[in-house]
Amino acid sequence: MHATGHRHLLASLAFGLSASVAFAQDAMPQMPGDGSTADHSKFEILQQEFKSGPEVTAACLSCHTEADDQVMHSIHFQWEFDNPATGQTLGKSKVINAFCGNVVGNEPRCTSCHAGYGWDDMHEVPPQQSNAVDCLVCHDQSGQYAKLSTGAGHPPLGDIPGQPVSGKTITGADAWAVDLMKSAQSVGMPTRENCGQCHFYGGGGDNVKHGDLSSALYDPDIHTDVHMSKDGANMVCSDCHTEESHTWAGSRYLMDAKDTVGLGHPGEERFSASCESCHSDSPHEGDLMAIKLNDHVDKVACQTCHIPEFARGGVATKTYWDWSTAGRLNAEGQPIAEHNFTQSDGQELHTYLTIKGDFDWGENVEPYYAWFNGAVEYTLPEEEIDPTEVVEINKVLGTPDGEDSRIWPFKRMVGRQSYDAGYNKLAYSHVWGPTTDTAFWTNYDWSKAIEAGMKAAGSPYSGEYGFIDTYMYWPITHMVAPADEAMDCVECHSEDGRLVGLAGVVMPGTDPNSLFGRLGQILVLLTALGVIGHGILRLITRGKGGTHP
Repeated sequence: MHATGHRHLLASLAFGLSASVAFAQDAMPQMPGDGSTADHSKFEILQQEFKSGPEVTAACLSCHTEADDQVMHSIHFQWEFDNPATGQTLGKSKVINAFCGNVVGNEPRCTSCHAGYGWDDMHEVPPQQSNAVDCLVCHDQSGQYAKLSTGAGHPPLGDIPGQPVSGKTITGADAWAVDLMKSAQSVGMPTRENCGQCHFYGGGGDNVKHGDLSSALYDPDIHTDVHMSKDGANMVCSDCHTEESHTWAGSRYLMDAKDTVGLGHPGEERFSASCESCHSDSPHEGDLMAIKLNDHVDKVACQTCHIPEFARGGVATKTYWDWSTAGRLNAEGQPIAEHNFTQSDGQELHTYLTIKGDFDWGENVEPYYAWFNGAVEYTLPEEEIDPTEVVEINKVLGTPDGEDSRIWPFKRMVGRQSYDAGYNKLAYSHVWGPTTDTAFWTNYDWSKAIEAGMKAAGSPYSGEYGFIDTYMYWPITHMVAPADEAMDCVECHSEDGRLVGLAGVVMPGTDPNSLFGRLGQILVLLTALGVIGHGILRLITRGKGGTHP
């Protein structure tokens, strides 16, 4: 089904919203896009009442005979990544993060977003049956396919397709019975709706985790994302995240922070998920200012100037999460929910939940900046930590003098999470499990939850726990602003500029009274005069019938 560099259709309605229930009852399967040679609604094998997702996959594999093997070798299915830059084995199945903690012991809640069906035990490899791959999560174009939030990757089903059923989808919407035949007959190339139902809602809600991936990107205005807006380039995720054999370009574990290989221009075939793959390493064209901006490209990532803020478009992101305060009950012994933040679309967001603790939110957030060579080094669960210091869950690697390093923007998530106070290491915790006595969300008892989590992970536990302050870094690469809304020079070249304090930066203009400050002011003035003079010259020559370039 996939083809590198192929343009994709944008589905007509945002996936995962409650309105999808009504839509699912009336919508017909969408036809493939221009250039497709197959209308799946005409395939006899898809004209049947499917009783499960794996039944659909089995039908798909009758034609797409190699797809299951390809998907099963991808990080989307394995949840495991061997990082050649650090030697660490990473992936969702291996790390502890600063949001919901760990997968092991919390299946099938955490595996509800897995790109397959039925992975309910992290002690086992992902299911190896060929029909365990979920084709529909990436290829459904009917707008009504969903995954159940506690179903280990399975969709919600019922006797009457489109009708409400118990539970929630992975987007947090009330679940409905998916019509598997309609989904199977609708398949096409992935759209933002396909990718977004998992990636927009990571960490337990809309835009909670990444900061630059939210439901605002289903149909963004041009100010929110110039690439994805229908008034801009109207791109979909796979226009940048190209694929070969179901392996997608781009990973937050190892990125092309400074792409010197995949250079190209708009419209050319690409194989890397980098700005240079479309815009080359000399992206600015025109006058003296463009030349000066191109001088920055070797040390400043495109995202640093062209994503001045993240969490734009009306959807806030979590910036602080304190697990240590979780468990508080009201006078009647009931859980507490406080909603003291209202995002710009009018939705009230929780600032305290008994099951999760305290939160802060932010919109139009200014990024944190660091030198980055594309690699991250995680604090893995068995590593010793210093609980008196802020623990970096994932260290951003890169140096000012590194040939492969640039200044990059990040969301720096501030957290407070549990650790083993005897062995000084990050703690696993068992939070989800409505039928167990040890799940924190059932009994609000950290001692039981951590002991059970450590046992589930097979990690030695001292029996003592506490809470530590943590940072976690998320590279900001989406929500690119139009060129005329990129940061001005003064955002960095000023006394209180964004890069003040960043190691290895000598910034003309940051101290107006210093020698560099004076030189910086002179440089900016000369550049401005040069641009103005060049513009006047163009007007004069044009008026005389000239062809000044």
